[in-house]
Amino acid sequence: MSKKIHIHKNSALTTPSIEALLNKFTHEGELIGTGYRNVIKILDSNGKTYNIKAFKVPNLVNKIVYRFFRKSKAERSFLYAERLLDSGILTPSPEAYVEYTSLFVFGKSYYISKQLHYDFTIRKLIDEPQCDDYDNILRQFTRFTYQLHEKGIHFLDHSPGNTLIVKEGQDYRFYLVDLNRMAFKTLTYDERLANFARLSPKDYMLEIISDEYAKLINKPHNEVREKMYYFSKKFSSSFKKKEAFKKKYYFWRKKKN
Repeated sequence: MSKKIHIHKNSALTTPSIEALLNKFTHEGELIGTGYRNVIKILDSNGKTYNIKAFKVPNLVNKIVYRFFRKSKAERSFLYAERLLDSGILTPSPEAYVEYTSLFVFGKSYYISKQLHYDFTIRKLIDEPQCDDYDNILRQFTRFTYQLHEKGIHFLDHSPGNTLIVKEGQDYRFYLVDLNRMAFKTLTYDERLANFARLSPKDYMLEIISDEYAKLINKPHNEVREKMYYFSKKFSSSFKKKEAFKKKYYFWRKKKN
């Protein structure tokens, strides 16, 4: 397969250093997550630390789709990161992406970003409802999401692990990751409120989120809260049905440890 390496103009990486990172990727580096679908590792190169995401090789249909008709997840992640930063939304610095293709099909792809040293993710607020500064963090996160919506950014994977949080005094800085699923458009009222559903927020979280968002869009709190509850329950129900289906009909798939 032929290899395409695209490097950001401000990156310290070079083609040889990227090739060296990819050669080490399988056997070295710190694994982030389970590596069940996509594999994410942290590796060093010339004194700098990088986050490398290897996307799962697509199925046969998508091998053709990504080869001829659609940008790869790696390229989309790179381009969306640039677009976010241009819009004033934080994300770890995009460094490069790599694609392997043959004449007719698409193969592996990698997205490389600068590793960000962060304090926690939104998941902390779900797992630790008694954590310090809970209300302030959640309200600042809600204002951050409102900024996304106002800028016409629909982050389709707005889930608990995809916002990294850095604490700076009494303020928090929010960085988006896992960027390959986004839409850039004017969001409807319902789309804005439904965008919180994938966070799988607890009821007490929705109470705070809806209160803050209602103030930002100048809508009655009760109305915003009820709509958020509806979209959250709808997503949760749909997610459980999908998981049950997978468990029943894809029981032969074994997850990696």
